[in-house]
Amino acid sequence: MSKPPKYWAKAKRILSKKDKVMKKLINNYKDGYLITRNDVFFSLCKSIIGQQISVAAANSVFLKFKKKCKNKINAKTVSKLSFSSLKSCGLSKQKVKGIKDLAKRILNKSFKPYLIKKMTDEEAIEYLSNLRQIGRWSAEMILLFTFNRSNIWPLQDIGLLRAISNNYNRKYFPPKLFLNKLYKKFTPYCSVATWYLWRSIDDEPIQY
Repeated sequence: MSKPPKYWAKAKRILSKKDKVMKKLINNYKDGYLITRNDVFFSLCKSIIGQQISVAAANSVFLKFKKKCKNKINAKTVSKLSFSSLKSCGLSKQKVKGIKDLAKRILNKSFKPYLIKKMTDEEAIEYLSNLRQIGRWSAEMILLFTFNRSNIWPLQDIGLLRAISNNYNRKYFPPKLFLNKLYKKFTPYCSVATWYLWRSIDDEPIQY
């Protein structure tokens, strides 16, 4: 089990002081914290697979994908798998193209994950979004779960919006003004607030 991010304990204290809902959620979910796999290729594959399908469906497809890779999810393994072999996992043509292209770009070094560490959040989102099948939401998941960035506020995430509606008694979708107000209140620890809001609607911590 990896250690919590360095900012985690401080973020919990500050969020608890600033916001009653956060204080309650932090007290309710004392176990767990944001962890990292530290494997960009693995996480990007998982993110592509999980797009626009339910969590249960994504898990089912991912297990088949993992089996095809013989538990070695890396660019070399994926590059050797045929298009039809990947498609048979339950992946759409577009998702297969995205995963194959990612493997190719890792191997020919046209995509360099190590550069992300020196980028701002917005620069990193733009860089990741140049990859096939990777949009803003997927890029934000990578910054959250692989790089453990502290201030990611993924407003394209349906789960986060639902959790905000539930916890702050707001209509669904929550008004943009209110979302901006929370962003300002939670900065620089929006990632921590997001993690606790997710926990309030799903007891199993999310992991990419």
